[in-house]
Amino acid sequence: MTALPVIVGMGGINAAGRTSFHQGYRRIVLDSLDAKARQETFLGLATLMCLVKLEQGQLVDQHGQVIEQNQIESTFGEQIIAGTLIRKIEKNHFDVDATPWQQKMTLSVSNDEKIVFETRARDLPQPVPASWQVEQLEGKKVKVTIAADLEVKHNSTRDNPIKAAGQLPTGFDPATMYNSRYQPRGLQATIFAATDAIRSTGLDWQHIMNSVQPDQIGTYSASVAGQVNDEGFGGLIRSRQQGERVSTKQLALGLNTMSTDFINAYVTGNVGTTFTTSGACATFLYNLRAAVNDIQAGRTRVAVVASSECALTPEIIEGFGNMSALANEEGLKRLDNTDVVDHRRTSRPFGENCGFTIGEGAQVAILMDDELALSLGADIMGAVPDVFVNADGVKKSITAPGPGNYITMAKSVALASSILGQESVQKRSFILAHGSSTPQNRVTESLIYHRLAQTFAIDNWKVAAPKAYVGHTIAPASGDQLAMALGVFSHNIMPGISTIDKVADDVHAERLDIRTEHYKCDDMDIAFINSKGFGGNNATATVIAPSVTMQMLSKRHGEQIMSDYAKANKSVQSAQAEYQQQADLGKYELIYRFGDGMIDENEIVITDEDMQIPGFEKAIAFSKSNPYRDMF
Repeated sequence: MTALPVIVGMGGINAAGRTSFHQGYRRIVLDSLDAKARQETFLGLATLMCLVKLEQGQLVDQHGQVIEQNQIESTFGEQIIAGTLIRKIEKNHFDVDATPWQQKMTLSVSNDEKIVFETRARDLPQPVPASWQVEQLEGKKVKVTIAADLEVKHNSTRDNPIKAAGQLPTGFDPATMYNSRYQPRGLQATIFAATDAIRSTGLDWQHIMNSVQPDQIGTYSASVAGQVNDEGFGGLIRSRQQGERVSTKQLALGLNTMSTDFINAYVTGNVGTTFTTSGACATFLYNLRAAVNDIQAGRTRVAVVASSECALTPEIIEGFGNMSALANEEGLKRLDNTDVVDHRRTSRPFGENCGFTIGEGAQVAILMDDELALSLGADIMGAVPDVFVNADGVKKSITAPGPGNYITMAKSVALASSILGQESVQKRSFILAHGSSTPQNRVTESLIYHRLAQTFAIDNWKVAAPKAYVGHTIAPASGDQLAMALGVFSHNIMPGISTIDKVADDVHAERLDIRTEHYKCDDMDIAFINSKGFGGNNATATVIAPSVTMQMLSKRHGEQIMSDYAKANKSVQSAQAEYQQQADLGKYELIYRFGDGMIDENEIVITDEDMQIPGFEKAIAFSKSNPYRDMF
């Protein structure tokens, strides 16, 4: 009997807001929410953005004035809307209208005179150029005379052609929420996302750890670029070129494994599986696949699946921009026949577009095997029976799309059909598209869906595209898609693509349902999370809705176990409601266990049967079976 990996919690942060309890999803479909959900969403975003906070049991604004929850939208609504989703890059990242760079300049002698200047002796280049004449002065200074041209670099600025991104909400700063110790922004976001995910389960983490063997917990996470801010690789690479020193932390903190390492070391205290794999835009799904496979094989019973990326730096943006991958000012002006760009509409999946819009964020999902989830009373948000990964074969351009995504999507649809039947796929499935907003993607990705719809007799196949709202967060992008899918399962609102006026003429949309407005939908059974990454990194996950998952669990486990589960689930739901209320009020209480609960290796007890690790109730049992018995 194969264990079914089920989702029991999800947390994170992106341009739409907090992931837990669908806050980010609700920001996207804000105008389709009922009054209660809309008010909750504005409250949660207002506290997240530090516009409102709780003091002595009352909500107060930044000036200390008391404000009621029902006044938040009228007071801060426009500011909250403007400070979320894709928008012009804010100056806490860099100034897109005056982006700093080092400009080369040649200084030449004038009227047969020489170039003469004074400086500190310690600042002379090594070795001193042969054309320089150096004269010692008092006070450890020197006078330099140069008879030739002098090449110098000086600080300058330029108008950046890429001006929009899916930034974390204005005012949100995870560095202020815990002792972040000059950590890169991506790792700060990871701490927030991991805390949000764990608390969203409604389960005590120590209780979860005590319920399984220590080696049956796993963390699966990665970033793609690594940490490219000044505190990571960005500072490592730039420091000497800018006349500064490399710090002791920049190399280690820059590694793309660090989101995994930080979750293990500072949040969960995990000693089980630790796993990092990167696959461009499919990175979250790659790590999800590893977790799903380990759960199905019985190696892992609790999986923390994550990805983070906060790479809104001039260098990364210029790199993507010079690949003609990003939507730039001139391209957008041509599309709209205007002189003024609407930075809210730079990402236009399946519409007339000119490139993707980069984003930042972190996403974390908590998965368990079905037996453990039921025994703990965990709230089940869905199931992931499999994730498929395939390459593109031989290429010319390494970044061009290829056939691998045909394989992943076809396998995913075929699996869903075999588990739930053809009618579920035909009538109650939808796609969370990669939808990167490039002209090439809109044609190639829609053609895959069209051909599969023909094969499986699907009409009006619903398609949603989160990158229209939060941008392309790279590593966690498919985590953004999963978060939207869980929101649809919960709220029955299918997000349209409101950043486009219409579906582009070259999109293969005959069998697809791509709308420009959000709309109510019936209960969905299946979501296909699709990632079509450059380099040949393609992945598709089949995600089963919670209502269908519960039917499957009832069939497998029987009435008594499901009855016991329902009783245990009541306290879990109460704990979830408590955390949701606290999170909406800005009380996140980030988990950051710096040095708290370190394991004394001298206290580890080892026998030939098992190993007991201090701080864990259960021992790690050694296998006694020989998997290669047939070979002896």
